[in-house]
Amino acid sequence: MQVLYFNLEYRNMRPNQRKPALLILLICLLSFYFIGRPADCKERADEEIMDIRENLERTVRFLSENIGSRGYLQKDALNRAAEYIGSELSGYGYEVRTQPYDVDGVEYRNVFAIKKGLQSPDRVMVVGAHYDTVIGTPGADDNASAVAGMLELARLLKDAPLDMTIHFVAFTLEEPPFFRSRQMGSYVYAENLKKEGVNVEGMICLESIGYFTDRPESQLFPLPFFRIIYPTTGNFIIFAGNFGSKGFLGRAKEGFEKGTELPLETISAPSIIPGMDFSDHRSFWKFGYDAFMVTDTAFYRNPNYHTAGDLPGTLDFKLMSEVVLGLRSSIEKLATD
Repeated sequence: MQVLYFNLEYRNMRPNQRKPALLILLICLLSFYFIGRPADCKERADEEIMDIRENLERTVRFLSENIGSRGYLQKDALNRAAEYIGSELSGYGYEVRTQPYDVDGVEYRNVFAIKKGLQSPDRVMVVGAHYDTVIGTPGADDNASAVAGMLELARLLKDAPLDMTIHFVAFTLEEPPFFRSRQMGSYVYAENLKKEGVNVEGMICLESIGYFTDRPESQLFPLPFFRIIYPTTGNFIIFAGNFGSKGFLGRAKEGFEKGTELPLETISAPSIIPGMDFSDHRSFWKFGYDAFMVTDTAFYRNPNYHTAGDLPGTLDFKLMSEVVLGLRSSIEKLATD
C-alpha cells in the first residue's frame, strides 16, 4: 500500500522533485534490508535455541524422570531408554541400528545411526554418549544430559553437507561394575570398528554436560596446581584428551569457539590424572583412535554426581544449548577439513 501511495504521489511531482523522492525511497528500502534483516535473523536464531533447549529438557526429563535409574541390573529401564533413543533418531530420518552383545548371559545393546559423508564417506567420526546410570540414580547430568546433546546434534546435522561420515552412538554399560572394562558398550563398539578396518579419524565423547554454577570456588581439581591454570568457578565446559589426540581436540576447539561464546577450557594430559579417562573415550584410546571427552567435569563440580539428587532441576538447559551449538560447529569443522 505504501509503494502504491508513493507511485501516485510520484506522478504528481514536478521533475525537480522526483530525484530527491527516489533517493528517499532508496534509503528507506536499504534501511529495511540492512536493519530489518538482522532482527529477523536474530528472531530465527532465538527460535532455534529455544527448540534446542526444549528438546534437551524433554529428553533429560524422559530418561531421568519417566524411566529413572538405568543400572545394569535394570534391563526394562535400559530397554526403554534404548527404544526412546532409537525412536528419536528414527524421527529425524535416520536408519536406526543396534549392536547387541552378551555379558554373563544377559544381552545389552548399543544404539546408533550413521550419517554418510558426501566427499569422503570412508572417513569416520564417532559422536557418542552412554545411556546407563549408577543403580538408584536418575542420572539427569550423568548421563541423560549427554544423550540429549548427542540426539540434538544428530537432528541439527541431519541435512548438513558434511564430507566425513558421522556415527551417532548411544553406549550401554559405562557405569560400574563394567566401568573401564571390555564389557563397556563403547569398548565393544570401538573394537568392532577396529576389526572391520574402519578409518576412524576421531571420537567425541559427551559426558555430563548440564551442570553449571556461578558460585565462587565451586570448581574442584584432581591436582592442586590446576587452580593456577583453570577457573575456580564452575561455569565452563572442558575438552579433555590425551597427548595423541591433541590435534583433533585443537581443531574441535577452533570450531566450538565459532559456534558459541560459552567459556571453553581444554586439557591434553596422560590418563594417570584422575578423571582423564573416566568415560567412553577411553575405549577408543585403547584401539589407537583420537578421542576426547566433553564434560562439565562431573564430580569435580556437581555435588549431585552419582546420587539420587542428580535431577533435571539442577541443570542449566540454556547453557546446555550453547554446548550443543558449539559442538555442532566443532563437528562441521572437523567433518569438512
